[in-house]
Amino acid sequence: MAKKGNRIQVILECTEHKASGKAGTSRYITTKNKKNTPGRMEIKKFNPILKKMTVHKEIK
Repeated sequence: MAKKGNRIQVILECTEHKASGKAGTSRYITTKNKKNTPGRMEIKKFNPILKKMTVHKEIK
């Protein structure tokens, strides 16, 4: 049997893209350790629609 770990899969969504009003969404899927990072993640990732680095926040 596989171990139950502390890592969970999370979805990161662009915050600037929502405000811009352009069609589509910029989302990334990643994992995080819920013991080390109990809060929501914020990472700068590339948004291909806006063609620049933007802040992506965890959604649930």
